[in-house]
Amino acid sequence: MTGMEFSRFPDETLTFLRGIAHNNSRDWFEANRALYEAGYVEPARRFVETVGPKLAGVSQSVRYEPKVNGSISRINRDIRFSRDKRPYKDHLDIWFWHGDKKGWDRPGFYLRIAPEAIFIGSGMHVLKDEMLERFRSAALDERSGRELAEIAASVAAAGYEIGGATRKSVPRGYDGTHERARFLLHEGLYAGKELPAEEATTPGFAERALAHFAAAWPVGKWLLDKVVG
Repeated sequence: MTGMEFSRFPDETLTFLRGIAHNNSRDWFEANRALYEAGYVEPARRFVETVGPKLAGVSQSVRYEPKVNGSISRINRDIRFSRDKRPYKDHLDIWFWHGDKKGWDRPGFYLRIAPEAIFIGSGMHVLKDEMLERFRSAALDERSGRELAEIAASVAAAGYEIGGATRKSVPRGYDGTHERARFLLHEGLYAGKELPAEEATTPGFAERALAHFAAAWPVGKWLLDKVVG
């Protein structure tokens, strides 16, 4: 398939992810390193190489690197401070970001392929400190807040979840009766969709993923324009 445009993830992707989910050990991983390369590293690299340039038509400033520790997440888990001592992740994460350096402090496009589901969309899963305060101010602002409400309604109507509302009540000092108080429950903001895992292995998935990214991007773009700057 060398030189051909990437269309879908191979069946080996789900075979590997389901295998590592049930056999999360170094022995299993080393015995299946060829499957890791064929189902995880290589197809993820080709997905990024194919979709990345086309995403520039959605957001001109998008950035990506078709390599592990670039747009492709490492399979190894950081277990230093975790009670969960499983050495490997059981999912494949791909990230297209904005800004000069790779990071999660700006909105981007994400794809997660897990053993039984795909999660795809745009935005920021975590807003912290000053950025969270800027988000709250922008959500309550008459102009940018109304724009956010309209974007969220339109994207939700297209079948995407507006996620990131992790609080049970509005923060202290804010008006819980405000017409956009629901956004004060957010400590992240993203638009995403969950699909069956097998979707990734069907022909044309790369183009459909691009369409999902584009449909969810208005939420990410609002964050980029109104919050991140």
